[in-house]
Amino acid sequence: MKQLTKAEEEIMQVLWQLNKANVKSIIDVLPNPKPAYNTVSTIVRILENKGFVDYEKLGKGHVYFPVVTKQEYSNQSINKLVDGYFQGSFKSMVSFFVKKNDISMKDLESVLKEINKKEK
Repeated sequence: MKQLTKAEEEIMQVLWQLNKANVKSIIDVLPNPKPAYNTVSTIVRILENKGFVDYEKLGKGHVYFPVVTKQEYSNQSINKLVDGYFQGSFKSMVSFFVKKNDISMKDLESVLKEINKKEK
């Protein structure tokens, strides 16, 4: 799976939120200042070429929808982060965040409880 640029990821966030949308609907959800219609249209076509988005023809236009789920992309992105910066070690990543971000013991215990739930 290919990585997304910041602009592509912003459009994907909107499509994951809306499930289906035309370019105008995507623009409506984006924050101000709104990008140009042609800019969003171009990014959507790039996402289509990368295999993240597909479309249905609706009248003269298209309605776009995500092909890759947010969960799939999140998993791939986290794995890439862990591999690239923490030599594939989730333990190293968690240790980094604990040291650098002053995670409280309460928060860490909460994370461990969630992990334990998933393992059962």
